Amino acid sequence: MSMIARDLDGWTIAFDLDGTLVDSAPDLIGTLNRMLAPRGHPPVPLSSARHLVGHGARALLRHGFAEAGAVWDEAAEPELFDRFIDDYVAHIADDSRPFEGVVETLDHLAARGAVLCVATNKRTDLAEALIGALGLMRHFAVVAGPDRVSARKPDGAHVREAVRLAGGDPLRAVMVGDATTDTGSARAAGVPCVVAGFGYNDAPLAELGGDIVIDCFADLVAAVETLHRAAMQTADVAAI
Repeated sequence: MSMIARDLDGWTIAFDLDGTLVDSAPDLIGTLNRMLAPRGHPPVPLSSARHLVGHGARALLRHGFAEAGAVWDEAAEPELFDRFIDDYVAHIADDSRPFEGVVETLDHLAARGAVLCVATNKRTDLAEALIGALGLMRHFAVVAGPDRVSARKPDGAHVREAVRLAGGDPLRAVMVGDATTDTGSARAAGVPCVVAGFGYNDAPLAELGGDIVIDCFADLVAAVETLHRAAMQTADVAAI
């Protein structure tokens, strides 16, 4: 059996979580709808709500309520957020699943020397609970929610600091995400970004601002190879 070349040694790949690694919308929207139902509001359909995911639980509650024609006044009803979190934790992996090809692709990238981490706007404890429930924790050197860094996506600090927490160098990193928060953070950090075209894209793919769009998770390997090769060529030119 031929050995896999460790050509990605020294490189770090940072992943968004919801809509990139995991199809988590069913459980998030399920919790949202359980908050809406006692108030007599109809459920928000999954198809119209996927774009709500990825900006954090408070934003999901606020925008989800607005989508249902309701208003959440956080000052008047702060306990709703706690109820949302408690309900979500109890149902965090009822229907959420890794996208097809995630495990095999992560294993392949790690075998080639890449260090993998997560940079998500989901609170770290919730992100770790979801990743753990799906048996994915072994893949990641660090899981960095907004509470583990100095600023949340789309601020570039989120990606930079997640990569550093994983022991990596932002100058040798790739971001993988599905939304403007991910492409914006990567651009601000000076890190190339692969867009998961199958995820919860909150803008047309052509306008998201990523470097490469992939249609399925298995295509990530070729995308990383392309970005790695381009970085190496740039470094070679700079050295001349």
